[in-house]
Amino acid sequence: MSVLDFLSQTLRIAVPFLLAAAGGVLSERAGLIALGLEGYMLGGAFCAAAVSFASGSPWLGVSAALVGGAVLALVYAVGTIRFRGDQVVIGIAINLLAVGLTRFFLRLFFGSSSNSPRVPGFGGTGTGFLALAYNPLVWIGVIVLPTLGWILYRTPFGLRVRAVGEHPAAAASVGVPVTRVRYIAVAFSGMLAALGGAYLALDQHQFTDGMTAGRGFIALAATIFGRWNPKGAGLACLLFAAAETLQIRLQGTHAIPSQFVEMIPYVLTIVALAGVVGRSVPPAALGKPSTE
Repeated sequence: MSVLDFLSQTLRIAVPFLLAAAGGVLSERAGLIALGLEGYMLGGAFCAAAVSFASGSPWLGVSAALVGGAVLALVYAVGTIRFRGDQVVIGIAINLLAVGLTRFFLRLFFGSSSNSPRVPGFGGTGTGFLALAYNPLVWIGVIVLPTLGWILYRTPFGLRVRAVGEHPAAAASVGVPVTRVRYIAVAFSGMLAALGGAYLALDQHQFTDGMTAGRGFIALAATIFGRWNPKGAGLACLLFAAAETLQIRLQGTHAIPSQFVEMIPYVLTIVALAGVVGRSVPPAALGKPSTE
């Protein structure tokens, strides 16, 4: 295995992490726990596969994924912002809802409980960086966190997002519409995570039941490990993707029992969080209902 092969596979694996982590940073910076990332990704993956299959256009599939992610995110937003429900409970409910809905519609649309037929996707033939270069979602994944960093720290909207995540009462006192900013942040969070799901479905040219396989939770871990900073979250995503790439490579050697090899990304996630939680400072209003 060459270094270039390892790096290209790491990038391929990192793209959905990067997209979902961008959504996680945006949501949590606005004060809303991003526990529903897994559900947004799964819903986006199904919408992308279904519409791409029906229309023959992966771009329409991506558009459907954005809509699906936004709808799920707004359901979460209504429950947490409008009705002031517990953000952890509603986030878990969104994940369970996405699992149930995708299984139901998978059987309804495709007559299968496991996977969809082959769908059109992006990307060139073969492997390596050249194949990745033909996939526009890879480029979006590469630039999404730097762009989000610029938005958060260089634009009035970013300042408002950070303000409502730190001190919503103070933000409201100077005329910032706290509720509206949170709705917008959560909607875009769902859309970004859904893009990560769309990447998975279109890269694999099909939807598979439960295909996100915990990637949304790893993206949330990257958000926390990166201390709610886009740059730190991006580096964390690359670290977790490199661990998963190493796991895949080690599985082919049979030098270590496969059960231990499969644990590598998750053990790394736990170790990373154990070293960060308690020493990092989250947004002050994270998880607290708005008082506006």
